[in-house]
Amino acid sequence: MRATPKGGRDAVDGAVALSDGRQVLKVRVRVAPEDGAATAAVGKVLAQALGLPSSRIRLASGATARLKSFYIEGDSAELGPALDALGSGKAGSRSR
Repeated sequence: MRATPKGGRDAVDGAVALSDGRQVLKVRVRVAPEDGAATAAVGKVLAQALGLPSSRIRLASGATARLKSFYIEGDSAELGPALDALGSGKAGSRSR
């Protein structure tokens, strides 16, 4: 996922292609990237968009980078379609 701190709003903006061709979710948060606050906010936005408690989302890599990986605890049969919907921008990009 590609995080945008100080992005003006908290939202999942769908999928975006990186320069190497990989597709990632673009997530923006209002929080500044200080002391892990933006990373925590990205996890919360992702959890909210997927309808999961924040405790089921944890950072796997990228604590200080814009590109981050998260572990998402749950049933892959349910999470797969939900993540696809977020990537397509059709569902779940809830702003606060």
